[in-house]
Amino acid sequence: MPRRRWRYYRTPAGAAPAREFIDTLDIVSAAAIFEAMHAVLMDGRAARHVRGEIYEARARTREHVYRVLFSDEGSGGHVLLAVSAFEKKSRRTPLAEIDLAEARLADWRRRGRR
Repeated sequence: MPRRRWRYYRTPAGAAPAREFIDTLDIVSAAAIFEAMHAVLMDGRAARHVRGEIYEARARTREHVYRVLFSDEGSGGHVLLAVSAFEKKSRRTPLAEIDLAEARLADWRRRGRR
């Protein structure tokens, strides 16, 4: 059993944007995302490096493509911190999503990894 686990970034107000996005999806889409996240948990090679310390878990249904942007955090990288989740509508991951993920990661670290 892997010692790693997923956590969701929380804003200073307590919102968890990645989790809240997933919660808005239909059951098939949400299941695809959770399956992709589980694959990363079990085998880190299921993730793709995006930029800097940001990686992505890739999920797909028949009609949609989703991404969860995350970073390895905590002692020994045992925490996979989901900082952003979105539906991918273009060939490349939007730079605005990557910038947002990096900003959320910096905010999480600045606030002391709560």
